[in-house]
Amino acid sequence: MRSINKVILVGNLTRDPALKQTTNGQSIVTFGIATNREWVVGTEKKSLAEYHNIAAWGTLAEICGKYLKKGKLVYIEGYLKTRSWDSPEGVKIFRTEIVSTDMIMLDKKPKEESKEDFSEFLPGEGSDDAFDQGA
Repeated sequence: MRSINKVILVGNLTRDPALKQTTNGQSIVTFGIATNREWVVGTEKKSLAEYHNIAAWGTLAEICGKYLKKGKLVYIEGYLKTRSWDSPEGVKIFRTEIVSTDMIMLDKKPKEESKEDFSEFLPGEGSDDAFDQGA
């Protein structure tokens, strides 16, 4: 039987992205986003914020690192991944995050900003978009 592991979120960045390189030179970026849920109980309006950890690899990581900033509204599509490690005290720590496979910037660009040039991220001759996302 098939299974599905897909996440779609629209929210605001809670911190600036942190772009790093793995030991084999692969780009990875991490950042957080907040989503809000609102509902009404009787006549009282309630809301709850949820916070999500996001990771992106390769070219998408470079784009996120360059163009996203704290507070920006983004669409994130990806999948859930849980990783674990042992703390210095020997306690097993688990962290579930969203590995982004797609990102769309939803904030409207102010009119005074010039057009961004994304050409450096477009595949060129001999480019290989396949990359190992690690384990």
